[in-house]
Amino acid sequence: MRVHAVWNGRQEPTGWIRLLDGVEWLVLLFGLIALDAYIWINTGSIVYESYEDWAFDQDLRGLAATPLRFAGDEIRVLMGRERFELPQQPSLPPSLALSPDTTPLDTVPPTASAVIGRLEIPSLHLVAMVREGADAGTLRRAVGHIPGTALPGRRGNVALAGHRDTFFRALRGIQVHDAIELETTSGTYQYQVESTRVVGPRDVQVLASSPDASLTLVTCYPFYYVGSAPKRFIVRAVAINPR
Repeated sequence: MRVHAVWNGRQEPTGWIRLLDGVEWLVLLFGLIALDAYIWINTGSIVYESYEDWAFDQDLRGLAATPLRFAGDEIRVLMGRERFELPQQPSLPPSLALSPDTTPLDTVPPTASAVIGRLEIPSLHLVAMVREGADAGTLRRAVGHIPGTALPGRRGNVALAGHRDTFFRALRGIQVHDAIELETTSGTYQYQVESTRVVGPRDVQVLASSPDASLTLVTCYPFYYVGSAPKRFIVRAVAINPR
């Protein structure tokens, strides 16, 4: 005897029910795969950023950074213990310390994707590593220092680029007079936001050099635009007590 089921007020063969069940399971499978991929990508990004931040701290203290030491530190944190802090190297007397104008970063152009420093905007709770380059690969992992612009510690315009949906998402809330810090192995440089504006994608004047030490942050705009954003959001900051 053929089995029938009621569907929308009429009887349908069970074959249709089986087909719909199959489609439902297929949609569920694709959803689970997409969710797994999203979790994997975001978890990998968080772990990578944590490692880069930790490695930079080790470099500032003159210590070797290895994945094994990083894993050990993270395990100690998860177990409720403070990270093991080795004594920092003694600082050099002022007469022997390098000035910002004579650091290796100033005389040797950084290689592609090399770590430049760490950017921090306290008012936005924004902390991100800065690497050399503005290519897609670099901007997926960090904020990028735009090649050809000044390096931290030198006179001129230090230009940094970041994605509006990752590292520079918080820039939508930045205000004039907000403080910005750029920490490098040669020192920490402080800036204060002077202005913000929106420009076209071909307006390269925002990257032009300046006689004084300044900082320019560049990201796409509008922040919640779907697809390739048509404009650029520019944050201009000036150095505080430049040396």
